[in-house]
Amino acid sequence: MRIGRLARQIQHSTLALVLAGACPGGALARNRHTHEATAQLQRLTTAQATLLKVVRDSTERFKDVSVAEAEGYSLLFGCVSGPDAGAMGLHFVNMKLVGLGEIDSTRPQIVIYEPMPDGRLQLIGADFLVIASDWDKAHPGQGAPQLMGQLFHYFESPNRFGLPAFYTLHVWAWKENPNGAFVNWHPSVSCQAFSGQ
Repeated sequence: MRIGRLARQIQHSTLALVLAGACPGGALARNRHTHEATAQLQRLTTAQATLLKVVRDSTERFKDVSVAEAEGYSLLFGCVSGPDAGAMGLHFVNMKLVGLGEIDSTRPQIVIYEPMPDGRLQLIGADFLVIASDWDKAHPGQGAPQLMGQLFHYFESPNRFGLPAFYTLHVWAWKENPNGAFVNWHPSVSCQAFSGQ
């Protein structure tokens, strides 16, 4: 009886080693990354989960940064980090979309990446940005924009980005943020691997 149980344990251990060898580390990391995002969806309201899903569906192709660049996104601002709040990461901005002054959940003005130690850029979210004066002129008396119930944050001018006052909404669709899916800073994002623009 014991010998049979021991044989089964050895078989399972051997199978686990074979499977681990067959899955490269990147595949395991991607599976964990997808699992984190799925777990995040389960803790949100229906509207929040819907927004995260829309953003994930519309930005999935940007996991390859060259696709984002081909569609008009380019790196601005270096790697945005804070002294005590984590980081925002690398902002690839589509200036044409910023110039339109419109908010569309399927067309973020910015896609956000985290620099990885191996040199890769990992897609972690999106950022919707509209210049405040453009928005306020087109929507008098409405205040800050909202996207599927999520209120945008206001950044005054002057600011560290050199932009006029703007409204922004970060959506951490690809890397779960323990502080919330729609806050500005992500405590688990790091700029340490960023080597410069």
